[in-house]
Amino acid sequence: MNTDKLRNIQIDRESRQRPAKSLRAIFATVAVVTLLAVYFAWPKKNDGERMFNPTPSAKKAETATPSPAAAQVPVAAPARETSGAALTVSGYIINRARIEISPRFQGQVSWIGVKKGDRVAKDQIVVTLDDAEQKARLLEAEGRLANANASLEKSGISYERIKRLVATKNETKQDEDDARMQVEIFRAAVKEAQGNYDYAKTQLDWTVIRSPIDGVVLEKLVDPGELVTPISFGSTHGPSTALMAVADPNDLQVEIDVNEADLPKIFPNQKCHISPEAYPDKSYGGFVAEIAPEANRQKGTLQIKVQIENPDRYLTPELSARVDFLK
Repeated sequence: MNTDKLRNIQIDRESRQRPAKSLRAIFATVAVVTLLAVYFAWPKKNDGERMFNPTPSAKKAETATPSPAAAQVPVAAPARETSGAALTVSGYIINRARIEISPRFQGQVSWIGVKKGDRVAKDQIVVTLDDAEQKARLLEAEGRLANANASLEKSGISYERIKRLVATKNETKQDEDDARMQVEIFRAAVKEAQGNYDYAKTQLDWTVIRSPIDGVVLEKLVDPGELVTPISFGSTHGPSTALMAVADPNDLQVEIDVNEADLPKIFPNQKCHISPEAYPDKSYGGFVAEIAPEANRQKGTLQIKVQIENPDRYLTPELSARVDFLK
């Protein structure tokens, strides 16, 4: 190989080494860039303040446009205030007297003449029980009474005869006294037989059950053919003696549980206004008829009953009503 040509293309050792100044400049530039990046990336103190204290324009935008979650929050309605009312409370309409008609003895229902919701008049027959046994007992008592009357009549005739014989000295005074006592014995027997007869007749009368009041049938608890007793466990209300329940629709009250803190605002015969929740445009007069003598410890309330004056068909028992206790 030509040695001169190789020497011409060979690089000198001094030319192959990079200048030291160039390397220092490169390292300095990298260091400056790194410091600037760290400076701008490091969190500042004012950044947190800007996060929790937005600018006025941002606050205005948030006020003008509420979030969907905030728009869905329900707002409670303001409490109702009635002019002239010391207190306004809601309760339930009830019948002042609920009468449950019951049998007097065990028997089988033979007929029911009413159904739930029917109007009934006082002394109207609503139920009859099988009366075969009662009729038989009445006939038996009637026979005993007739026998006792016959015995009394016979003893009376004997007594009168003996009295005449005593007057003629054909009978002794002792015989007269015995005849008189026999009359008293049969007279007592007649009273006993009469009592048995009256009892048997009363038992027969009890097989015909009548309504004690003018009212409405609230509930019918038995059907024809059922055996009923003075103590029955067939009703959903537990032990009961009732065949049916009736009440007067014109004698209604509102039953209310009043918080003990509001009791000073209520007194007997206090005037009230009643409005059924179902018909808020209807209003009725009333007064405080009953204040319970004992409070409910668990609820911290006392029961008040307000009598409704002149109720009509719009007032249905067990519906809610609002009561304004007037000052």
